[in-house]
This record gives sequence, structure tokens and C-alpha cells, in this order.
Amino acid sequence: MSIDFHSCKIEISKAAFKHNIEFLRNTLNDGVKISSVVKGNAYGHSINLFVPLAEENGIDHFSVFSADEAYKVQKASTQNSQIMIMGSVENEQLEWAIEHDISCYVFDLQRLKQAVSFAKKTNKKAKIHIEVETGMHRTGFDVNEWQGVAEIIKANHNILIFEGLCTHYAGAEEIANYYRIKQQQQNFRRAKRYFKDFGLEPQLIHTACSAATLRYPQTQDDMVRLGIVQYGFFPTKEVLIHFLEKTKMKEDPLRRLLSWKSKVMDVKQVKIGDFIGYGTSFMAGTDMKIATIPVGYSHGFSRSLSNQGRVLINGQRVPVIGVVNMNMITVDVTHLDTVEKGNEVVLIGNQGDLEIGVSSFSEYSNQINYEMLTRLRADIPRILVD
Repeated sequence: MSIDFHSCKIEISKAAFKHNIEFLRNTLNDGVKISSVVKGNAYGHSINLFVPLAEENGIDHFSVFSADEAYKVQKASTQNSQIMIMGSVENEQLEWAIEHDISCYVFDLQRLKQAVSFAKKTNKKAKIHIEVETGMHRTGFDVNEWQGVAEIIKANHNILIFEGLCTHYAGAEEIANYYRIKQQQQNFRRAKRYFKDFGLEPQLIHTACSAATLRYPQTQDDMVRLGIVQYGFFPTKEVLIHFLEKTKMKEDPLRRLLSWKSKVMDVKQVKIGDFIGYGTSFMAGTDMKIATIPVGYSHGFSRSLSNQGRVLINGQRVPVIGVVNMNMITVDVTHLDTVEKGNEVVLIGNQGDLEIGVSSFSEYSNQINYEMLTRLRADIPRILVD
């Protein structure tokens, strides 16, 4: 007998991803490669589940933040896809990455020198992506370091593969950053000229995240690093509106991959004047019927959704009442004709004609889409559907 030991599940739509990736390919300039960004457990969608799905749809390059995520992608991959680490790599991890043909961002001289050392030690060429500082002021080589970087690459051309030259834009999502992004583009053009004049040309030039890809098409270069859009979300409403105006489209062209579902755990009656749940944050203003759902803040359902979150039951929207607990929420189902233990509860997704979107969920809890998605507990089962 197969037993489901979990109180909720997350469904990932294969059809939605196929639609999104086809749509995104049509927005790219000719010949532009897609790197699928799967940091943060594939934005909450599960690296183990998502990587093979992406590969089925022609993706063969994945970007991660850290070595542990690179390891997970390597294990999940069914087609020996390329992996690029954009952030954290400790010494032993760097050696492992070189041994396994995994490329890494390099943004400080110590890491560059270590890459040379480990390449000699392992007798494997190190694949490096030189990140230059253009105005983000987070990681990247400053202008005064470019000469030293170029000299090391040139002196070790037999063991270093100059796979990429890259940077990251500081808020391409918002028009408020327009001047800053334009200045970064100018600074990056200067970096490209510098390395070319030094006799060094990378295999790939890449700077564009999801927002830059859509808002500044000229930044697409050889490769784009697509994160949130492949999962069905525009980075911000501002980017969506800008895109719709530019393309004359009438509605959001992306489809959400993720649905989050649970079941009613219990139904009971509460009398007028009774307080519901912990403390005194909610008092019944009339005789009420309430349902408890076995999901709480430990699963990623934010405590700030207390007394203001919404879920779907029997095709109707019902409000969260009282304080969100660690493992449980209470909802008002007084207006439902029937509700029983075991009825499906949609926390995110569609039921009937209604939808609880991640964006509305996030607004109630004062989180951005990225934050809310990546806070979904990793051990909640992810299941591929359609």
C-alpha cells in the first residue's frame, strides 16, 4: 500500500513550461543561448524535477549560485548539460568543479589564481567566466584589476578556458534605474574592448537576466540568464506593463508552472463572541463555520498572512482567520454550502474559475515573488502534471 505522508503538495505543469520556453525563444535575438537559472531550488520548483523537464525542452545550460546547487544539477541532469556557478565556490569545491567541467564566475584574483593552480593539479582546463564590475558594486573586477586578470589568462591560456565575460545589472526591472543600467552597458562595452585589445576573446558574452532580456533586448549578447520568467512570472508588474505596451499584447503571455494544494483537516462550528486560534486577533462576529488546513509558516505560508490570506475551497475564495500557526491555518467557510474533511484546498493556483496567484499571495505577505517561491519548504513533494 502506498501512503502519502505529506499534508500538502506542489504541482509543476509540464505544458506551462513548454509554452513559456517557446514564447521566450521567440523574444530572443537570433542565435542567443538560454541559460536556465535554477538557484534557490529552481525558484522553489525543485532542481531534481525541473532540470530534466528543461532538458526535455531543449535546455542544455544551467546557472546556479553555489557549488551545492551545481552538484544537485549534475545529479539531476539526464543529458550532461553545462553548469555555471555564479557565486559561492570554496577551494575544494573549485577543484571539484574543474574536475567535472563545471564553469565558474571569477571575480577576485585569489579565485583566478586558485583556478590556475587546480587546473595544473587536476590536469583539466578550468572554465572561467570573468565578471567585471560595471556599477552593481557587489562582485566583479574593478577597472584597475583588468590588466592583472588579462595577463594571468594570457599567461595560462593552455589551462584556462576563457568561457565567458559577464556582468549583472543593478535593477533592470525598474525605470528608476534606467540611467544606472545604461551606464553599466557603457562600462561593459569598455570591458569587452579592453579584453579584445589584449588579444582575449571569450566564447560567450552575457549580461542579461530576465528583466534585461525583455526590457533591454540589446543586452542579450551571446547568452541570457533566464530565471523567474521561465517559471511563468514577469520580474515585476512594471516589466509586464512595459512588455505589453511594446508588443501590443492584451494579457500576460506567461503561464505559471506551480500550484500548491492541501486538504481540509477539520470542520467545526464556533459561536459568536468566541476567539479563534492563538490570542485575541480574531473574534467571531457571528456564529461561524471554520475549517483547519494542515499548512503553516513552517511550509512557507507566511505568518504575516494572519487574518488576511486567502485560499480556494470548492471553487470559492475563503479568508484566513486568526494567526497562522507553524503547521496550520484556520479559514472561514461559513458561506460555503458544504465543506468536508478531505476537500481540496488551493493555496496557490486555480480552482474552478478562480485563482490565487503568487503575486497576490506575495502582496498579502509583503514578499516579492522570488522570496515567496524560494521559501516553499524543499521537502514538500513536487509532482509533474500534464
